[in-house]
Amino acid sequence: MAKAFDLTKFRKSLTKSIDGLGVGFNDPTDWVSTGNYALNYLVSGDFNKGVPLGKVTVFAGESGSGKSYFCSGNIVKHAQEQGIFVVLIDSENALDEDWLQRLGVDTSEEKLLKLNIAMIDDVAKTVSEFMKEYKEMSDEDRPKVLFVVDSLGMLLTPTDVDQFGKGDLKGDMGRKPKALTALVRNCVNMFGSYNVGMVCTNHTYASQDMFDPDDKISGGQGFIYASSIVIAMKKLKLKEDEDGNKTTTVNGIRAACKVMKTRYAKPFESVQVKIPYETGMDPYSGLVDLFEAKGLLQKDGNRLKYTDVNGEEHKEYRKAWVGEKLDMVMLELDQQVEQETAVEVSSPIDETEETETNE
Repeated sequence: MAKAFDLTKFRKSLTKSIDGLGVGFNDPTDWVSTGNYALNYLVSGDFNKGVPLGKVTVFAGESGSGKSYFCSGNIVKHAQEQGIFVVLIDSENALDEDWLQRLGVDTSEEKLLKLNIAMIDDVAKTVSEFMKEYKEMSDEDRPKVLFVVDSLGMLLTPTDVDQFGKGDLKGDMGRKPKALTALVRNCVNMFGSYNVGMVCTNHTYASQDMFDPDDKISGGQGFIYASSIVIAMKKLKLKEDEDGNKTTTVNGIRAACKVMKTRYAKPFESVQVKIPYETGMDPYSGLVDLFEAKGLLQKDGNRLKYTDVNGEEHKEYRKAWVGEKLDMVMLELDQQVEQETAVEVSSPIDETEETETNE
């Protein structure tokens, strides 16, 4: 009689013999908020999630578009609030401690490790050495960790450094895209089975293609394919005061965020987030426009109307849709999504019964 196949034994032998092999699904269990409800929703499909651990997320945009504000500021702050240790890699030598602290980041050694690294190879070596030690820890001792790289575009290759020493500034445009792709690919494979994630910033440049006007992300397309989430950002001037009244002076920026890629929600949706210089970003910024685009808030004269699940109408001027009023819409939208999901799961199509009924 043939011996029964032992799946458990086979699984154990595979994981021991092949280094880096993971078994099963790696769905994200830990999420870090971007600090903005609207962007969280567009990225993850949930107002309170954001970017996941175990994956690679890229924020790309022009200078001053808010990339570092979101990644090195908001995301690091919210990660620390969840007990996640942050490794912040600064390749631009631009992240001052005072600026980070004003954004709410805890810069103590117990919560943050800031590294100033200029070369792609050194970033790869740092992540690789960390993961070697991380894998040797027991499950109970492994901390949740988030790598933040600000930015990919400023990282150098050994050729760049060598040419600079010789006074030759041709650059190394051939190897750099390949090196960035290799970095992200390896990180994706190493992080997948663990509570370790990576958030990166990168630069964009104007498109020369009249049929594809969206800004292009520097460093090639390879690392974009490996990333789970890619957000393109543009800088627009904010000419409003704290009450939303128009002004002639620039009081901040409007970060136009377009989700170019996400595995957790509908891609290619956009939101404009206001970031005033004096007060910083309101987490509710962009929600009114989002709800209006989805038809939840509808124009009724010079006001916006929302009809709740009980049929009760709520009418307010645009500026009055803030705080608790927006919380009400978010809560009911989340409940609707949960109910729709529950119905889909609890009532699958039984092809056998359907066939018998038709007969």
